[in-house]
Amino acid sequence: MDGLMDRYDLITRNTQEIVTIDDLNGLLASEKTPTAYAGYEPSGKIHLGHVLTVNKLIDLQNAGFKITVLLADLHAYLNEKGTLEEVRELAEYNKQCFIALGLGKAKFVNGSEFQLDPEYTLNVLRMAQDTTLNRARRSMSEVARSVEHPMVSQMIYPLMQALDIMHLGADAAVGGTDQRKIHMLAREELPKLGFRAPVCIHTPILLGLDGEKMSSSKDNYIAVDDDAKAVEKKINRAFCTQGSVDDNPVIELFRYHIFPRFSSVEVKRPSKFGGDLCYETFEELARDFAEGGLHPMDLKKTAASYINSILDPVREML
Repeated sequence: MDGLMDRYDLITRNTQEIVTIDDLNGLLASEKTPTAYAGYEPSGKIHLGHVLTVNKLIDLQNAGFKITVLLADLHAYLNEKGTLEEVRELAEYNKQCFIALGLGKAKFVNGSEFQLDPEYTLNVLRMAQDTTLNRARRSMSEVARSVEHPMVSQMIYPLMQALDIMHLGADAAVGGTDQRKIHMLAREELPKLGFRAPVCIHTPILLGLDGEKMSSSKDNYIAVDDDAKAVEKKINRAFCTQGSVDDNPVIELFRYHIFPRFSSVEVKRPSKFGGDLCYETFEELARDFAEGGLHPMDLKKTAASYINSILDPVREML
């Protein structure tokens, strides 16, 4: 367990939404060991946006959940992210990154291990009979490679994701808020096929370092295999307005990545600038920054040091 934080607080911290809290409480009250899963398309760099859900899986693991990580090779293929050979090669790399980030106790499953089974295929077809094209398209609007001219394969994608939850036996599905529409499809359609609706745990979408939406084309993210100097350089040039806590990507690094992994944060400063500071909670650090007690450069330097500590195990794995 994470210090003195109780099970419920550990599960719900740094979440945008849980659908529903009542369902979560019912799950926690049962005698069974709960299970949770998150799926990841093997389609490129693992970055700190992905690690937001990894952190939540670690929270759930520490709260007594059994964790399954789906390496969604067929999903990536359907979403035009590469050939099957390319995405399967990336899947193994992604797995090693996730283990280095703290998911060594999780079970890892490639989608193609079960998504080609006849029973699974039949369930996809059964769900397709009860899902309109418009509904399937809406559910993919946040995650599709091509929104304006989607392929039929991308309409199959959300049906498969819903059925993954059932097949993996997951009580809870974890994802960013971009997964919400697909998760709501799962909650509505799975009971019609005789399966239970999952609890859906949604994390926020991390801001890019420039304060805009994170995008690989803008290179405004930190990849988990960036070297230490690259991390320092990226954070040093990050958007960080003096005293502003809202929409501040450097503050978000402390909220979502650093404080969940460290019991306290130490800011190293020369004595002429007030000396070292120590913060026991994110709220203390955010308040001090908002009130002018912590300079943006000290915030950035400290963030880079702690993020590099988090990413060191990934670099050692490479």
